[in-house]
Amino acid sequence: MNSGMRQKPEIVTFGCRLNAFESEVMRDCAADRGNAIIFNTCAVTAEAERQARQAIRKARLANPDAEIIVTGCAAQVNYQAFAAMPEVDRVLGNAEKLKPESYFSNARVKVGDIMQVREVASHLIEGFDGRARAFVQVQQGCDHRCTFCIIPFGRGNSRSVPIGEIVNQVRQLVENGYREVVLTGVDITSYGSDLPGQPALGQMARRLLQQVPELPRLRISSIDCIEMDTDLLRLIDDEPRLMPHFHLSLQAGDDMILKRMKRRHGRDEAIAICDRIRAARPDVALGADLIAGFPTETEDMFQRSLDLIDECGLTWLHVFPYSSRPDTPAARMPQMPMAVRRERAQRLRHAGDAAASRFLDNLVGSDASVLIERDGTGRTEHYAPIRCETPLPDGSLATLRVTGSEQGQLTGRLTV
Repeated sequence: MNSGMRQKPEIVTFGCRLNAFESEVMRDCAADRGNAIIFNTCAVTAEAERQARQAIRKARLANPDAEIIVTGCAAQVNYQAFAAMPEVDRVLGNAEKLKPESYFSNARVKVGDIMQVREVASHLIEGFDGRARAFVQVQQGCDHRCTFCIIPFGRGNSRSVPIGEIVNQVRQLVENGYREVVLTGVDITSYGSDLPGQPALGQMARRLLQQVPELPRLRISSIDCIEMDTDLLRLIDDEPRLMPHFHLSLQAGDDMILKRMKRRHGRDEAIAICDRIRAARPDVALGADLIAGFPTETEDMFQRSLDLIDECGLTWLHVFPYSSRPDTPAARMPQMPMAVRRERAQRLRHAGDAAASRFLDNLVGSDASVLIERDGTGRTEHYAPIRCETPLPDGSLATLRVTGSEQGQLTGRLTV
């Protein structure tokens, strides 16, 4: 779905959907750079950084003449470590990576103070390499300081993209053939607090759908449950083009652990918001981020996180064993043994897999709207993976009758 004949660099993307959006911006910024490989890194865990370093070393062995450029959150917060790698030719910060001149300067390290960035640069992109759905940045940065999280120091303070720019971007993507758009950011539910009139996320999404009526499907990425606004709940209730799948930043199910994480919600509030979403959209599929083995977490505290899966009716889980990040308050707390963190993460994943299997089994016999992504596989409106028994073009929308569920994937056939 991309256009243009310019030679573009190879980009290796780690981490979140916002990185996926930015990688496409970088592809244009660094066009004609020649034989370059750009690593857009993630800093959410120590493992994410380790994987990036490993990929960089492998790339250098396979491409001895390529220019290797490292950027992203890990490069922003730990640029010295990447600059010290002999395999790396250039290190760019998160703001610098979105500027064409950064790829053509003589500076080997170009990493500015992300906290001084006050605006979100507007970048109109035409498509996403090899993807059937498009990601659109609506917000950047975070004003909160959860004790375990390094991301605000990689992304800076919260800032929002004006609604008109979002509409223009989505309209361009729809004109280029995309049938589904995902609104993404670092703390997306803080959207609008820095804009004139302070339009909240729900108001922005409603105006977007009104002004781009030809967009069939809209998704919203990770939501902080304490920041959900009334307009968003109304939109969930009355807008069928808003997909019934929401991913919540819950992190834990125990009030003391949530307090030590410096989260702004409690257990009862998490359950209540899930109940409110389900009341607005009974068929909704809810996902969540959960951290296992946070410092001081007892077995009873962990059990409350495990119980939260059923109490909130969660379907899709992103589970992380707690990863200590230097310079965060949680890193100075009494740490749980790594074996305990991994064992608890495994228990959460098993419970999540069981919940997902039950959800998928319940869809058998129903009809589903499916966005075909690649080779006849795609995602339903609930983000359930499905394989079509009949080959269909990538990027197409189809209604399938769900015929089976096996090993975490549905099967379906065309209804007409």
